[in-house]
Amino acid sequence: MTTAQDLFVLGVETSCDDTAAAIIRRRPDGSCQILSNEVWAQHEDHAAFGGVVPEIAARSHVERLDSTIEKAVAVAGIAFDRLSAVAATAGPGLVGGVMVGLTTAKAIALAHDLPLIPLNHLEGHALSARMTEPAAFPYLLLLISGGHTQLIHVKSVGDYVRLGTTIDDAAGESFDKTAKLLGLGAPGGPMVEAAATGGRADRFDLPRPLAQRDGCDFSFSGLKTAVREAATNIESPSGQDVADIAASFQHAAARHLAQRTQKAMEILDPPIGNRRLVVAGGVAANCSVKNMLQKLCAANSWQLMVPPPKYCTDNGAMIAWAGAERIVAGMVPNPHDVMGLAPRARWPLAPHKDGGKLGSGRKGPKA
Repeated sequence: MTTAQDLFVLGVETSCDDTAAAIIRRRPDGSCQILSNEVWAQHEDHAAFGGVVPEIAARSHVERLDSTIEKAVAVAGIAFDRLSAVAATAGPGLVGGVMVGLTTAKAIALAHDLPLIPLNHLEGHALSARMTEPAAFPYLLLLISGGHTQLIHVKSVGDYVRLGTTIDDAAGESFDKTAKLLGLGAPGGPMVEAAATGGRADRFDLPRPLAQRDGCDFSFSGLKTAVREAATNIESPSGQDVADIAASFQHAAARHLAQRTQKAMEILDPPIGNRRLVVAGGVAANCSVKNMLQKLCAANSWQLMVPPPKYCTDNGAMIAWAGAERIVAGMVPNPHDVMGLAPRARWPLAPHKDGGKLGSGRKGPKA
C-alpha cells in the first residue's frame, strides 16, 4: 500500500539503557529518509555495577528524554505541527524506562493532537531492515539482542510467527556476561569482539548447544559456563589467554546462531517464497556473526540483509519507522484505547508456530 503524501513520525525508545528519539520521513513510494536519530547511551552510569540497574536507567531517561527529543526535532527541522504521528515503545523492557518514554509520547500526542502509536520494541527491530533498503515480505528474521534471541517468520506488518527462541539466556546477555567475566568492560558485545581480534578461535573447544535437538530454539547458558571454566582453569590469564577465550566464545556463539538459523530455513523452504534472511538487534553488528551467517546464506542460496550497525542497536528511528509502517497498513489505534495503555515488561511479538508458550513463567510468556 502507498500513501499520497509524506509521513513524518517521531519515534521514542526507552526500553533499556539508551534514551533515543528520532524523526523519519516516509515517502509515498515507501522509501525512508531518517531526518534525525539521537541516542544518549548510559554505559558510564551503570559501569560500576557490572550491568544495567533498572532504577538508574529510569531516572536517567527522566533526566535526558526531553532534551533528546528537543534535539531530534531541531536536527530534523520538523516542527511538532508537521508531524503525522508519535510512535513509542510500550514494551517489552525495563518497565520504569518504558513508562518514561510512553508517558512522554502520550503528553506530546495530547498537546499537539497527534495519533499515538504504542509499539512492541521487537517490532521495531523486525521492520528495521525495510527502513534502509527494500525488503519485501515475507522474510525470515533472526532477532539477536541483549534480551532477545528469536527466529521469526515475518509475513507482513503485524503478522509474525515465532519459529524458535532461547530456552535460557539471550545471545547479547551471553556476550555481556563473557565480557564481565574477562574484565573487558561495557558494552559487552563490542568489547568481546575487540578482544577476540587477536585471539585464536580454535584454542578452546566450547560446546555446541542443542546440536542433536530438532527445531530451532537456542541455548547460551552452557556456553557461558564453559567460558567460566576455561577462564578459571588458567591461574593467571595473560592478555593472549583473554583474547583466545573471547575469540573461542565468539566463534561458538556465531556457529550456534547459524546452525539454529539453518533449521529455520529448512522449516520455511520452499513455502516462504522469498529466500531472505534479515538479522536485527545489537548482536547483528558483530562481524563474526555476520560472516558466519553470510556463509550460511551463500551455501543455501539465501539473501542476507543486515541494517547498518547504528540501526541494529536500540534507536528511535526504527520505532518511528515501525509507526509509519502501521499507519500505511491502517493500524492506527483508537486514541481512547491508547491513552490508558500501561507499559509492559513482557510482550511477546509473535505466537509460537505450534501454539506453545516457550519460556513462560508466573508473569506470562517471555518476550
